[in-house]
Amino acid sequence: MPISVEKVAVAKLPTQFGEFMIAGYRSLNSSEEFVVLFKGDLKPEIPTLVRIHSQCLTGDVFASIKCDCGLQLQKAMELIEADQRGAIVYQQQEGRGIGILNKIRAYALQDGGADTVEANEQLGFAVDARNYQQCAEILFDLGLCRVRVMSNNPEKIKALEAAGMKIVERVPIEVEAREPAAHYLKVKKEKMGHLLKFDS
Repeated sequence: MPISVEKVAVAKLPTQFGEFMIAGYRSLNSSEEFVVLFKGDLKPEIPTLVRIHSQCLTGDVFASIKCDCGLQLQKAMELIEADQRGAIVYQQQEGRGIGILNKIRAYALQDGGADTVEANEQLGFAVDARNYQQCAEILFDLGLCRVRVMSNNPEKIKALEAAGMKIVERVPIEVEAREPAAHYLKVKKEKMGHLLKFDS
């Protein structure tokens, strides 16, 4: 299958968690753009920490406690820094693929009592409309084949396997969450099958 993304630029990115490299990719068949943080010597034969992180403006930038997204991103960076090798593909599929404006509409429905799954459905969207094929292509382009996936989402792992990635290990990425994020995680566990340890 021909690759459907292209690398645009690579630079150094010092962060509070350590120094990473940052790369920008663009899709060749849509307007989507991707950012990748990576570190260390990435080789096909070495099992390497990776995370596919969907953009969450509210959690990643504004420190919302409605979700655990921002804390998960920070945890992934910490784990890669500790291992001195790994990659995070940051994809633009905000709100599980519905976009930021529709995500805010979903928040308004949640203010009225809907949970995150019900809100998407009431707006006429799939519960999760994300696609990970191009994320896998980016990981291959970085030189990775055998990966240790930092995720609680079994569908994301299946998608990477379907794209040809060899999943060596699933690395849980649970963070401490208080309300209202705790309710959000309960819904993800009970309705979306996320692999979470806490009692629901």
